[in-house]
Amino acid sequence: MKESKDFFWPSYVDLMTALFLTMLVLFVLSYKLFKDKQRDNDKLIYDLKVQVQEKRKLDEIKAALKRLESNYFEYNATYKRYELKFPVTFAPKSDVLPYEAQAPLVKAGRFLLSQMQAIKNDDKVQYLIVVEGRAAKDLRYPANDPHNLDGPAVRQLSYSRALSVIRLWEQAGLRFPSNLEVVAAGSGFRGAGRYTGSQEALNKRFIIQIQPKIGSIGK
Repeated sequence: MKESKDFFWPSYVDLMTALFLTMLVLFVLSYKLFKDKQRDNDKLIYDLKVQVQEKRKLDEIKAALKRLESNYFEYNATYKRYELKFPVTFAPKSDVLPYEAQAPLVKAGRFLLSQMQAIKNDDKVQYLIVVEGRAAKDLRYPANDPHNLDGPAVRQLSYSRALSVIRLWEQAGLRFPSNLEVVAAGSGFRGAGRYTGSQEALNKRFIIQIQPKIGSIGK
């Protein structure tokens, strides 16, 4: 039986060439998968190192802030913040610091500064110290009465109360370094951890909160 002239039998060289190309493609794909896996592992290792570094820094910050517990500050477990241990209550609609509170406030500011300076700052972590002024509603009027409107005047009053504390520290010569940003804030009739009911008048005050700045840890 005569073979068709159109039928082609691949030569040995053609077969080896095809096999070589197939092996080359498989090698390239395998190498790419290996490199991708290696990059994924390297990123995972890097992320774990960063997390460990952040955890160590947060533990250090937590230990340093714990030293704030003293005659000046106490920890409020309910709202997870450090607050002044002694009351500073303003007169109604006034932002003038009571005279008897000024000396303790200066001592508290100096103590705060010394404790914050004791935190190692090799990794340039920055902190935000928020002095938050507040205001009390007038219980002679209902909560929805215009006298108890949380408007611009109330916010300005609470802000001015916070600013009076910062100015007192400045006048006493307290100079916070660049990694400690001290800002004044006014929450008016709002804010977490307010006194309610018959203790509403105790909100004529301010609180101090200290937090590491988000994004400054682990850089």
